[in-house]
Amino acid sequence: MLPVGSKLPLSETPIPGEAPTFRPSELIAVVNQTLEYAFESVLLVGEVASFKTNQGKWVFFDLKDEESSVPCFMSVYQLKVPLEDGMKIVVRGVPKITKWGKFSFTVQTVQPVGEGSIKKAFELLKRKLADEGLFDESRKRKIPEELDHIGVISSTKAAGYADFIKILNARWGGIKIDVAHTQVQGIDAPEQIIRAIKYFNEHSNVQAIVIVRGGGSADDLACFNDEGLVRAIAASKIPIVTGIGHEVDCSLADLAADLRASTPSNAAELISKDKASYDFYVRNQIDTLERIIDNRADAEIRRIAEQMLQAHKYLKQRIEYIYGTLSQRMKILEAINPEKILSQGYAILSGKISPGSLIEITTKDKIINAEIKEVYDRKANHQSKD
Repeated sequence: MLPVGSKLPLSETPIPGEAPTFRPSELIAVVNQTLEYAFESVLLVGEVASFKTNQGKWVFFDLKDEESSVPCFMSVYQLKVPLEDGMKIVVRGVPKITKWGKFSFTVQTVQPVGEGSIKKAFELLKRKLADEGLFDESRKRKIPEELDHIGVISSTKAAGYADFIKILNARWGGIKIDVAHTQVQGIDAPEQIIRAIKYFNEHSNVQAIVIVRGGGSADDLACFNDEGLVRAIAASKIPIVTGIGHEVDCSLADLAADLRASTPSNAAELISKDKASYDFYVRNQIDTLERIIDNRADAEIRRIAEQMLQAHKYLKQRIEYIYGTLSQRMKILEAINPEKILSQGYAILSGKISPGSLIEITTKDKIINAEIKEVYDRKANHQSKD
């Protein structure tokens, strides 16, 4: 290497015409092509400065650190996070040279970094979306009670996903699960989750979508405060359940979801029946039914016994009545029994009662044949004697 300020020997001096020659636009195109090849996509972290919008369509700001500043450009449509000067963010984009020959960074996605910036962006976006009614309880739909087919959006390598599946299988099982494997942290996560939600809505018949992600730092969970993702959750035709982070964590995605669980495990609990609890419920119902049946059986037995007792009393009364009637008739029959009359000294006459007729006279122990000599009226004879 030559010392600074030294000149090339004459023989090594570039000959005019041998170096590439460009027009400005051509040079810019070549440089941009080179940058695209070298930096297909770049993540850039810094603090926002000089933030402004132009014509409601374009966004301009500088991303700076302690030593340098990079001018950034993007469309308003792509900006899914509220920005203010002083916020620390990470952006994905590509470096390029503008047609005016100035260096710029074309931003594709933005995500806040650091607890303070994340909280600031969270509050700004929360206020905006709340004013639009995206978090209203009236727009939330009830999750079907009998779920047999669900879609799950998560990283299948994450602990939160494993916890969700473990609890779901332990509680009831038998639920068909379609899984969309996505990133659940980082700047690319929101777009991947949005595509998964769109896929389930357009190409599946799942009854509910569950988005799960285990605990993490504010930076790890920042992707769930992305405006595009929050709007996709609110617009989903299929009810969405979120189980993101720990119980103390609350994202804008949670607020927009139809049902928010405190953790992935809690999400599994909320959408499934507990086998042990259900068994206890069934056993309790059976015990209750057995008691009801026993009580009704006892009551029925008492009712039948009472009826039988009443019937027995009635039958006894009838028997007593019939026996009394029969006794009276027996007494009457006994009183008019001819043999009893004969035993008392009376006799029975058989035959025609007229003078000269033969008659038969029956006494207690004799039968007498006799002829009637005379017949007269007893009453008249009695009066004549008087």
